[in-house]
Amino acid sequence: RMNHSIVTEFLVLGLTKNPALQGILFFVFLFIYLVAFLGNTLIVVATIYNATLHTPMYILLLALAIVDIVCTTTIIPKMLWAMLTSKKTISYGGCMSQLFFFTWSLGAEMVLFTTMAYDRYVAICFPLHYSTIMNHYMCAALLSIVMAIAITNSWVHTGLILRLTFCGPNTIDHFFCEIPPLLALSCSPVRINEVMVYVADITLAVGDFTLTCISYAFIIAAILRIRTTEGKKKAFSTCSSHLIVVSLYYSPVIYTYIRPASSYTFEKDKVVAALYTLVTPTLNPIVYSFRNKEMQTGIRKVFSILKL
Repeated sequence: RMNHSIVTEFLVLGLTKNPALQGILFFVFLFIYLVAFLGNTLIVVATIYNATLHTPMYILLLALAIVDIVCTTTIIPKMLWAMLTSKKTISYGGCMSQLFFFTWSLGAEMVLFTTMAYDRYVAICFPLHYSTIMNHYMCAALLSIVMAIAITNSWVHTGLILRLTFCGPNTIDHFFCEIPPLLALSCSPVRINEVMVYVADITLAVGDFTLTCISYAFIIAAILRIRTTEGKKKAFSTCSSHLIVVSLYYSPVIYTYIRPASSYTFEKDKVVAALYTLVTPTLNPIVYSFRNKEMQTGIRKVFSILKL
């Protein structure tokens, strides 16, 4: 039998036990979710409805927006419902579904950041060959690779968690079903899970972060060759904001998944997890898309009422 679980539901403690703080956090997370959901939906609609945005750069931004919608929707509505009703339980199946979709979005986001950095590298370092290198076939191939890596990563980790026995304690000291707190509750050995999480963290998180940084190093070197000060300033501003968001995402992910389950301190780690589950999906539309003139025009076309 695949599922050896005796536990039929988990109790998710959430970010804090303090009732007064919980009230404030409810509105903070509701605001974050609305900003992330509406911002990313705006990008999806604008990209689909504007033929001018049907280029590799915007298709990748569209994919990132979809991944961010999946990531935040997998976690925040359930968390808000628990805060509102004090119903902190999640069924075993619900927990595994949340784990699968979250792990999928985590893998997809990391590989997408690298793909987007490569796209910008080609555009800035090889402007004359950009349209030949980054054609629609290349774009489709890159997105297929992103999808394949994300699904494989998610299936492996969710499959390995499904093999574990949860026989006693069922309290998840976190605000959603993530791998580390689930490993801490397992009654069966978690060595293989820890090894696979470590392997994924080194290859996906550290590997992608390194490739992304290399792409940006080449981009910065190309920017330094730009003769106009204005052009340099604009390009540096874009590059630095991209690197800040990327670092904000990779650093906590690498930190969370590189350690064995026994070394987790959930009080601190919950705050760290909030960075890559809540903060980055909200910042992505602002940093990557809303500052872009073509995207602003695309949004204006779809929502002519909206004055950006």
